[in-house]
Formats: sequence, C-alpha cells, structure tokens
Amino acid sequence: MVMQLPYLGSSLFLVLTLASVVVYGSEKRVPILSFDEGYTQLFGDDNLVIHRDGKAVQLSLNERTGSGFVSQDLYLHGYFSASIKLPSDYTAGVVVAFYMSNGDIFQKNHDEIDFEFLGNIRGKDWRIQTNVYGNGSTSVGREERYNLWFDPADDFHQYSVLWTDSQILFYVDNIPIREFKRNAAMGGDFPSKPMSLYATIWDGSGWATNGGKYRVNYKYAPYVAKFSDLILHGCAVDPIEFSSKRCDTTQSLEELSTNITPSQRIKMDSFRRKHMTYSYCYDQTRYKVPPPECVINPQEAERLKKFDPVTFGGGRRHHGKRHHRSRAIRSEADSI
Repeated sequence: MVMQLPYLGSSLFLVLTLASVVVYGSEKRVPILSFDEGYTQLFGDDNLVIHRDGKAVQLSLNERTGSGFVSQDLYLHGYFSASIKLPSDYTAGVVVAFYMSNGDIFQKNHDEIDFEFLGNIRGKDWRIQTNVYGNGSTSVGREERYNLWFDPADDFHQYSVLWTDSQILFYVDNIPIREFKRNAAMGGDFPSKPMSLYATIWDGSGWATNGGKYRVNYKYAPYVAKFSDLILHGCAVDPIEFSSKRCDTTQSLEELSTNITPSQRIKMDSFRRKHMTYSYCYDQTRYKVPPPECVINPQEAERLKKFDPVTFGGGRRHHGKRHHRSRAIRSEADSI
C-alpha cells in the first residue's frame, strides 16, 4: 500500500532545496522534492533506482520490462518539472514519457498532458512530442513535434508544464515552446480534472520510430533515462471532491499565473520557427477543418507546407534530392 501525503493546500511541500525557474519571463523559486516525498514506483521492479540521497531517479528499459514512477497525489493545476537525461546511441523504438494523466480514475473521459521523447536510429536525433487530451477526446490528437537545439542524451535538460484553468504551457530549459489556450468552442476537451504526474520508459516499437519501421534493439540495452530536480508545485486535491476555484486562488498558483512576457514570446516564436516539424492544426490529411482551438499562423502554415506538402498543403510529394539536417552543434538557447 502506498502512503499518501496529507492534504496541505498551498503548504503542500516539505522543502529540501529551492530551484529558480523562469516562468513567463520572471524568475520564481519553487521547491524541489526528494523522490520519497512526492513519488512512488509505478512498475519495473529493480529497473528503477534512486540516487543522490533520494534526489535523483534512474529508469531503465531492458528485454524484461520498462519502468516508471507516479506522484503520490493528484493535482489540479500547477507547475510540474524535471531535469531529464535521455539514453544515448541507438534508441529507435524507445519512448520516454513525462506526463500528467487521470486515466486510472476517469477511464472513459480522462485528461492528459504529455511530453514524449521518441528515440531514433544511430546518427539521428531524438524527437520531442507534446500532446493534450481532455475529457476522453483521444480521437482528436493534438500533437506537436519538434527537434531540439541540443542533444538531450548529452546532459540533463529541464522539461516543464504550467497548467492553469485557462491555458497550458510547455517549457524546455525555461523557454516556452508551446502555448495551448482554453477555447469555449472546445467544450470539455480542455484538461479540467485532477491528474497524477508520471515518468516512464517503455518499448514503443510499434509506432515510435518511422511508424514502427525501426524497433527497439535490445543489443543496446539497458536503455537508461535519468531524472533529477523533481518539482510538483501544484494544488493537491481529492479526485472526487475538488474545487477549481480554491486551487486557482492559492498563493502559490497565483504567483505562476501571470501573463507571458514579450521576450518569452519572442523566444517561443523563434523556437517554433526553427524547430517545429509537425502541428496537428495544419494537418490537412487528418482534419479538413482545423479543430476549434487552433489559431492559424500563416507563417507557420507556409513553412510546414514546404516541409511536408502532402500533410500540410494537400500537394504531391516530390522525390527529389533530400536535405539532411546537420548534426553540428546548434545555436545556444539564448539565440532562440
């Protein structure tokens, strides 16, 4: 049996250290938890290993099993973050996920907010994918995919989600990469029920790399993903009796819910212009009419159309000379 943390409202956390994070362009100090304070093992037996006096966690995938952990509490809104170092070398078919979900409680109308890291064959980069589901709307995939300006297997990098009643922001190293705003036309498709935070590594051979063309090769196992700087800065609630009004008025969340700054928006726009490779809003093969929350950016539309005219423009694919992206060191984050 897993012992649950007591409900403590805005005084939820036993603070070991504080991390400075940039949220909406201003520095905020939020508490970092040890593993035992905020999480419990989900699966994987000894494929989950705790390091550094409980402040870092290692998840591995081998032929026997993957592994994962889950937060002890459910949260309604907040800031959730981890520094992650991904497996290196041949990683095709490997999926590392850092995400929020309530599928174990609301099986037919669950919500989800995803960071997914998709491995690749040797010489090709990891890809990052974000996704949002609300009220069981799994038939409407809201995926976006990106390349990164660094190799996520070389060192730790911070991946964060800020979730409020009106919007969701995804961050990489404190740079916002995606803004998902609540829209009245979405109805109940915006995540609105308490969720747990999960981290997993697993075999996604059937779809993760080129639609399943490249599978996990266990000759390179174990595949190891490392997590540190674990942050659960949100409103812990009972999954049945919860109040969004109370959660949105706690002091800790008010501090994180200010407007995005112009400088942060410039960085986000630059990241998307340079590194986004897919957005469901422009996918004309899946949606004849974009889903109602989509705000079409003509510049994004034109760039993605040139990138993949079949998916984003309805044209025919030309099999001409291919241009491969250099694996040379990309520009640093402050050039985004």
